[in-house]
Amino acid sequence: MAVGVLLAVVGCGSGGDGTPDTASGSLEQLAARARCRPDIQTDAAELRQATCDNGALHYVLVTFTNARGQAEWLDEADDYGGTYLVGGTWVAVGGAQDISALRERLGGTVVAATGGHGGGHHGHHGG
Repeated sequence: MAVGVLLAVVGCGSGGDGTPDTASGSLEQLAARARCRPDIQTDAAELRQATCDNGALHYVLVTFTNARGQAEWLDEADDYGGTYLVGGTWVAVGGAQDISALRERLGGTVVAATGGHGGGHHGHHGG
């Protein structure tokens, strides 16, 4: 699976830009670092998904049990377009400004999905 072919890197923090190291941990740990209270939408063996809204930012946070699950999810999500913040075994989905601000808290790499169906997709169901 060549997910990198489907996703265009928008911004990857190379040293000195003030971006923190990429966060890791459970959905709750990531949400705490992002300063939001997660509203769990999916709690399955292979992934957990929650919406986060702290007033200023709104996004969907998804954690995976392994990198393969994350890669498959990203491959499928590419059809919807949008902006993603990608960490080790997690992904955040939201508007470009929300994702940019979230990156300052969680690190990660911002990617823009090429999207066969246009942008504006702020959630993903399935996986």
